[in-house]
Amino acid sequence: MKAYGRRLVQKVSATPGFARVAPYVVPALDRTVHRLTGGKLLLSARMLSGAVLTATGARTGLPRRTPLACLPEGDGTWLLIGSNFGRPGHPAWSANLLKHPEAEISWRGRDIPVRARLLTGTERARAWAAAVRFWPPYAAYQERAGREIRLFRLEPR
Repeated sequence: MKAYGRRLVQKVSATPGFARVAPYVVPALDRTVHRLTGGKLLLSARMLSGAVLTATGARTGLPRRTPLACLPEGDGTWLLIGSNFGRPGHPAWSANLLKHPEAEISWRGRDIPVRARLLTGTERARAWAAAVRFWPPYAAYQERAGREIRLFRLEPR
């Protein structure tokens, strides 16, 4: 995506209006494209790296598939940002990982077993700085959310 288009998308995605609509539209589109391409593509990945997380539901115990933006790290791990588009509540997938950290990530057409770890302290601060460099609207999401956005590192098992 060209720099101007990326900046425009970032500006729009930082607005409260986007936060009201996106949680219903973006995941549904991503699930459909992911299914139709055999797990090789996510529509939102045109702007951000994306993966599909399969985690065990915290309350139901059932598998839950959620398309998410992620930050692939150079050491073979992934950073997940529980921004929920800057909405007040934590996203359900983050509660699932807190209760059941063993999960799976569909990354570039491969299903990879992972273990999630909630980041805190200095490690979280470094990861947050990387996340904001990666996608500057996360700063607006944090400001609007009224809660500390959860960050998880996914490590292959």
